[in-house]
Amino acid sequence: MIKEREGRVVQNEAYISPSTIRAADDTALPKYIALSELLIREIAAGRLADGHKLPPERDMAAERGVSVGTLRKALIILEEKGLLERIQGSGNYVRSRGGVESIYGLLRLELLTGGGLPTARPISVDTMDAPADAPFDHGHRIRRLRLLDGTAVAIEEIWVNTHAITALGITDLQDALYLMYEQRFGVRIARAQDSVGMDRVPSWRHVEFGPQIDDAVSHITRVARDLEGRAVEYSQTWFDAKKAAYINRF
Repeated sequence: MIKEREGRVVQNEAYISPSTIRAADDTALPKYIALSELLIREIAAGRLADGHKLPPERDMAAERGVSVGTLRKALIILEEKGLLERIQGSGNYVRSRGGVESIYGLLRLELLTGGGLPTARPISVDTMDAPADAPFDHGHRIRRLRLLDGTAVAIEEIWVNTHAITALGITDLQDALYLMYEQRFGVRIARAQDSVGMDRVPSWRHVEFGPQIDDAVSHITRVARDLEGRAVEYSQTWFDAKKAAYINRF
């Protein structure tokens, strides 16, 4: 028998840097930023190990399906973060280290093989009274499908405090919500607390999410706070453990 929302508490604290790079007007990040985020996650997961020599830029661009110019802009970001060393006449080498600031620094879901570029597909946005276990009384409720490298791995129900963000519609949403909160509303998420356990798939599941309604699956409850400690977001994530894992690196 599954006891709903019972689990261990995991403290996740990471500074989401004030981005000097503007996100695109649509839901997706610009290609070079998305590629840099994907590479950061692959380095963190060990898919690109410390000291690994990257392929020649033209070959790597072709492998990743981007232009050489896009790849070079992504590699510049990695170099600035200390994750890439360019050796003249030799090539580009991975330099793995912890504590790297990134847009998805607080996203703990990864593919079972490690990493995976996060994207999301909105299902609905409504404004209403928040559930009793939320740390605020009124919120914008976002329901969406979470994907990693295009694979549906989770469904998310995210409540955004209306005292922090007064107006929010489906056209405001981006793949990276924390970046959107900061750039559009001036609200920066500084830390989050997760409780990880098991729960049953809700009735509103997206058809692309593998587990069926009422199946027991892995479950994350999160409260995200801004720099002043105010609760900005309360969320629940149901994820498919056959496709993804919750990873918290220290």
